[in-house]
Amino acid sequence: MDSPRQSKKANRNREAKCNQNHSSTPQKDAYARLVSQHNSSKFRLYLEQYAKESTFQGEENGPRAPTSARSDRLDIPQRKMDQMFIEFSDSSDFSPSSMKSRGEESSLYLYMEKRNSRGGQQDCDKKHSVSDRQRRGQRRDTATSHDGDIESGEELSSLKLKDSKQQQKQQKKSKERDHGSKEAVSIQSPKKISPSGPEQEKTKKLKKKNLAKNHQEEKSSDLFTSTSSSPADKNKNKGGRGSKKQIFESYMTCEDVSHGLKRGQLIQGSLRINPKKYREAFIPSPDGDRDIFLDGIVARNRALNGDVVVVQILPRDQWKVIYSNPYTKKERDPSPDVIVEDQYSDQDELVRRVKNIALSAVVYIVERKHSRAVTGFLKFLPDKPFAMFSPVDHRVPRINIPLTDCPADFSSRSGDYVNTLFICRITNWPADSNFAEGRLAKTLGQAGEIEPETEGILIEYDVDFSEFSDEVLDCLPKNLPWTIPPEEMSKRRDLRKECIFTIDPATARDLDDALSCKLLPDGNFEVGVHIADVSYFVEEGCDLDFMASRRATSVYLVQKVIPMLPRLLCEELCSLNPLTDRLTFSVIWKITPQGKILSEWFGRSVIRSCVKLSYDHAQSMINAPDKMFSAEELPPVDPEHPIDEIHQAVLNLHSIAKNLRAQRFEGGALRLDQLKLSFTLDKDTMMPQGCYVYQYRDSNKTTLIEQTYNPFESFWKFMLLANMAAAHQIYRSFPEQALLRRHPPPQTKMVDELQELCDQMGLNVDFSSAGALHRSLHATLGDDEYSSARKEVLTHMCSRPMQMAVYFCTGVIKEEHLFKHYALNVPFYTHFTSPIRRYADVIVHRLLASSLGCGQHIRLSEEEVHKQAMHCNDKKTASKRVQELSSELFFGVFVKECGPLDSEAMVMGVLDQSFDVLVLRYGVQKRIYCKTLAGLDSFHHHKVGKKGELTLVWSPDEASQKPPLQQVRTTATETDGHKVFIIV
Repeated sequence: MDSPRQSKKANRNREAKCNQNHSSTPQKDAYARLVSQHNSSKFRLYLEQYAKESTFQGEENGPRAPTSARSDRLDIPQRKMDQMFIEFSDSSDFSPSSMKSRGEESSLYLYMEKRNSRGGQQDCDKKHSVSDRQRRGQRRDTATSHDGDIESGEELSSLKLKDSKQQQKQQKKSKERDHGSKEAVSIQSPKKISPSGPEQEKTKKLKKKNLAKNHQEEKSSDLFTSTSSSPADKNKNKGGRGSKKQIFESYMTCEDVSHGLKRGQLIQGSLRINPKKYREAFIPSPDGDRDIFLDGIVARNRALNGDVVVVQILPRDQWKVIYSNPYTKKERDPSPDVIVEDQYSDQDELVRRVKNIALSAVVYIVERKHSRAVTGFLKFLPDKPFAMFSPVDHRVPRINIPLTDCPADFSSRSGDYVNTLFICRITNWPADSNFAEGRLAKTLGQAGEIEPETEGILIEYDVDFSEFSDEVLDCLPKNLPWTIPPEEMSKRRDLRKECIFTIDPATARDLDDALSCKLLPDGNFEVGVHIADVSYFVEEGCDLDFMASRRATSVYLVQKVIPMLPRLLCEELCSLNPLTDRLTFSVIWKITPQGKILSEWFGRSVIRSCVKLSYDHAQSMINAPDKMFSAEELPPVDPEHPIDEIHQAVLNLHSIAKNLRAQRFEGGALRLDQLKLSFTLDKDTMMPQGCYVYQYRDSNKTTLIEQTYNPFESFWKFMLLANMAAAHQIYRSFPEQALLRRHPPPQTKMVDELQELCDQMGLNVDFSSAGALHRSLHATLGDDEYSSARKEVLTHMCSRPMQMAVYFCTGVIKEEHLFKHYALNVPFYTHFTSPIRRYADVIVHRLLASSLGCGQHIRLSEEEVHKQAMHCNDKKTASKRVQELSSELFFGVFVKECGPLDSEAMVMGVLDQSFDVLVLRYGVQKRIYCKTLAGLDSFHHHKVGKKGELTLVWSPDEASQKPPLQQVRTTATETDGHKVFIIV
């Protein structure tokens, strides 16, 4: 038993806290005895034994019941119950009946009752169980990015029980420890009450006494932290027993939100939730320099990732402090009041950073852009009329599902569905519950299989993959094969006799652009870009137009494409197939060999492609300029155009493109090319048979990895020119309705932090402009065999501060300097060259036709263009994420079937218990947790100046009969290009 002196000190500590809050009743002897008993070693042993029993039974019986239901039965405050569930992991034995029967006989129950009357609880975010996920084996995690990890499943599964008092003391100690080392400001929720200095000091002393004994338990339980008190938390404690406690604040009225936005008291933005730390969320600040931080689920107020929300900046005295540098952060144990991820002694730097960070809480949801559809797994809850749905995406809350939605035999055979993937749609999220309510939409199939997983990804990201309806197909021509009507031919420029050809991937079927290059008598060239005239077939306002506007983009998966338009249109009527007359929109320049544009023509035309070249064909022509290619080496060619003429046109285009490229980068453009993983698939099963990093060629869109010369795509450069020309044309004609594309500069704060890190590492990287950054990245980063890999790591890091390029309506953004495209370093840019797969290009085609007098007058209003631009942005972002998840899914299946795979990797960043690497062979990022490394004896993290350094000490091979070897020390520093050999 603890000494009486220690018990008295604990009592004085609680009395100090009561006096500070002015809300507690005077201390009673009975309660003092309970506190003393709670602090005793006997009570801790009781709780540890209780945890073991509960965890054992929970693993056998399944999931736990929802928190709200238990708190109603036990009259225990909701936050305390949440805390208990966190500590007891996923124990299914925590049913109301079993809990109450045990609790009535225990000190724990009496202690909870006393705490209920005093109301000093903390609000805890729910955490997902990982025991089921471990049993399921490999699973896609939509809450992760490239590294595929979320706070480490191994860490979560090792969670052990501590009593609630011990955890509170640990949290208070963290607050005391972190109080003076503050770097960036974040807010939990309004009106936070911080403990006084003396109380923190007392708590700190109490904590130190038990720190050594409970070190292992603290190390596990610190993975879970509680949020500080807020008005929502206080409301939650009001009312009598059995009453519902409000967790989330009520939303403001539309009128109040409108006034607040006008007065600058509120800020609107798109919510982004950290996929690795779902307690952290952000919205962009109005000036775009940094992000506004929302801390905890309560602060998000039921908004989901992607939602457009209105937030209120909270008073400074309610802020808390974190160091938010993602490149040098330490994995500190977070506390409920202060999160400190690194420390600085420079107080001036601290003040500068604190002043420039804003924090907030959601007060209104403008638009629920998240689909509210999620994939996940069902857990049976005994004696409940509903089941618990656990989403794969940890940014989404757990959901109560009516048992009537579940499979008929789910109640009696729930174990059969442990590995079954379901789709659920959230229908409601009450303000008084940590859990949402929803309906089960569909049973997908077994987790880890490609088709069920792919369908889940598409539904979750609201990708319409249904067949096109008869109403949509009725908008297409009926008489096939289709021919161009004579009256339409008379309205267009006839280019069918010109040497025009397409250059696309060998497997491409939707050919939406073609090129031509003709030498003129004066030594200049006539260069043409010819784009499929999709707007001729997709008339404004028809059913086909509505469907295309809703899909907004084609979605490219590893094994298939979800088209924006019906295949008849994509692959036949609009596709610029060889030896076939097709309608196009053309831009033709007169251009010098050096790339100077002398004149320009825009208009509708008719072409006849003479050959369909692949990138490999074009590359062969570039590599062998003097070779005479035979007909057998190329696809079928129009006899009116000899192969030598086509070959010379390709060489001329390549020569002009190199000059244009040099001008573009001399003018300050930036290109960040990252490794792309590609797969070879079985033709019958579509299962991955191999994977490789795509090698970009001189003839396609990016770079050839092996070359020291980093050429821009020869032919894509002309597409850039066409897009820029279209942007100028439609903006001149429709200054209030033009749909353009802008790329904001990177976030200032993140660039400053990355600049600081590069300076510490001795890397000479200039972030002053896009052009300066491009020149820095293409400078030599060492002369060893890993210099190119070092460049890839730095390119990945430089992409992090970059913002997304977005479509916008020129009538909405009035300042022309905001139209600029940062990476391309051009004042006006849009998308014109891919109308088969992008709806934004269709709108641009209509604007162009109207501006040139060869089409109908544009009927879109400024507001309609703006709404469509925002929708295209959303769909493009979703499409990009779906493509990434599809690649991750196939890579996971490939590793499972063919692994383990050995590869060298390079360190990208160092934390105190893990490090991030770029796997060079596959171009993927992974987080390596030190405690999961086999044969590792110990590891140590320390700071060298402001640079993190992680030392790994390896043990000799115990199985070996050789004498013990000297321990090997591997030191990895942040972005130092340290080579690591890993197994994927």
